[in-house]
Amino acid sequence: MVETPLTGLVLSGGGARAAYQVGVLRAIARLRRERLRHRARLSNPFGIITGTSAGAINAASLACHADTFEGAVEVLARVWENFSADQVYRADALGVLRTGARWLTMLSAGWLIARWRKLRPRSLLDNAPLADLLRQAVPLQRLPRLLQQRQLHALAVTASSYSTGEHVTFYSAAQRIEPWLRSQRIALQIDEIGVEHLLASSAIPFIFPAARVHGPGGHAGWYGDGSMRQSAPLSAAIHLGAERLLIIGAGRMHEPPAQAPRHPDADYPSLAQIAGHAMSSIFLDALTVDIERMQRINRTLALLPDHVRQDTPLRPVESLVISPSQRIDDIATRHLENLPTPVRALLRGVGVGGVGPDARGAALASYLLFEAPFTRELMALGEADTMARADEVHQFFAWPAVRVPRRPAATAAPGAPEAATAAAYSGDDTQPLPVITAPPDIVLP
Repeated sequence: MVETPLTGLVLSGGGARAAYQVGVLRAIARLRRERLRHRARLSNPFGIITGTSAGAINAASLACHADTFEGAVEVLARVWENFSADQVYRADALGVLRTGARWLTMLSAGWLIARWRKLRPRSLLDNAPLADLLRQAVPLQRLPRLLQQRQLHALAVTASSYSTGEHVTFYSAAQRIEPWLRSQRIALQIDEIGVEHLLASSAIPFIFPAARVHGPGGHAGWYGDGSMRQSAPLSAAIHLGAERLLIIGAGRMHEPPAQAPRHPDADYPSLAQIAGHAMSSIFLDALTVDIERMQRINRTLALLPDHVRQDTPLRPVESLVISPSQRIDDIATRHLENLPTPVRALLRGVGVGGVGPDARGAALASYLLFEAPFTRELMALGEADTMARADEVHQFFAWPAVRVPRRPAATAAPGAPEAATAAAYSGDDTQPLPVITAPPDIVLP
């Protein structure tokens, strides 16, 4: 069953950066298990799950295992900590030549190629392997039953329509929810979210090909990454009824500022640097702006008298935001060599290269680094960031404090050793139990 108050989980986009989200979720599952013990298996902490781009894939995977939250997190973790790029896109020499090299050639000398229209590539990389992975790892056929059983309230994924220019939210829900319409963005309730919706939401512009999605009435259109033209990333969860939001970002919000280059005017920015800057604008900036907007609305509502607040459709939304404490761009510089050789060669052509402090174009590469050493480091960072804020997580979810069971006092025989302090737990959660506290010199695991 879904826990109350109704909590929305918002997962942003960012390609391989989304590994950070899995680390955060793994830490939340651990904290929840420590507090709720066996009761953690009886309910789903996130009744509403929304995702964009790679976050949409994580969201769908969680939703399809909504009846076992801890199991859902571990399924995700196993995939992300064992990732290789060839599970997401063609990383072999032939595959890269058929898409990336041809695409770059067309850009530089397309006017010389008489038959370029017949041979024009659709993207820098071919993400056909991702479709196979989604069919194997995300059991979308389970979703309607879980919604019917009220294990989940709603799942929403977003995409950007190349056909109409609108930002579209596709959602499935346990009941009829009125779609919303705003400037340049619409919502569509559909019976089943499929692999085509996930491919569309994660189709990074220029990098991966657009996906054809069939909408209501049999109409079909071409869609790209849901982070494009997404002016209100929190909107879907709020419209679907979330009373509070856990928001997991993929960079920028809590990262330390970038260090200025020693010689800022020495080199003109490469195509990779410009592309990385554009990617950050698409994937990261809108979420930060929308969070600030929500916080301003919350502060404004708090200033209004009760009778005035009741007359406005706006309502305060509690939120907890967790995002990387380290610059993911800097982490990516340590892993550029983990990219497959053909992909490194392709990216070198647009300015990605070097190692460590001398690395260039790491921001762009970070979206494509679906390699275990990089994803594991991001997962570890997500876990560490969340555990460092454990008190905030406990307060947000209002989980009860860890308690120890009562036991009858034992009377020791004269001269006998002191009785052991541990006792078997009876399983009765109704009795008030003392809170565990640790002496100053002891750290609880």
